[in-house]
Amino acid sequence: MLSFHHDRLIVYRKSIEFVAISAQVIPMIEPAHAHLRDQLARAATSIALNVAEGAGEFSRQDKHRFYRMARRSAAECAAVLEVLRSIGYPDQAQLVTGRETLHQIVAMLTAMTRPDALRPQAPANGREEK
Repeated sequence: MLSFHHDRLIVYRKSIEFVAISAQVIPMIEPAHAHLRDQLARAATSIALNVAEGAGEFSRQDKHRFYRMARRSAAECAAVLEVLRSIGYPDQAQLVTGRETLHQIVAMLTAMTRPDALRPQAPANGREEK
């Protein structure tokens, strides 16, 4: 199967995992809070799309810009889940799982956008060891 560079990124796979979590959360949001449905759907999708777009860039500056946008969308999703918790969303465990996934995503994206001096050295061949 053909793959794109972003398919190999753990953060991308985690972002797709969060899209699936949000797809389970969204239908359970009461109609009175439809704005939260829309916001969560857009922001969750934005994480994955910005990670993929950043992975497709060549310059480090452009990559970082997209990864920072993805990180902001992840923070937005975390806030939506917290709002849902505060208004009595019925499946609190689902919200915890979503926030844990988002925490992992934010941590990875933060590490990916650190200045070079603070980043761990990549292997000489530039590839992950398996």
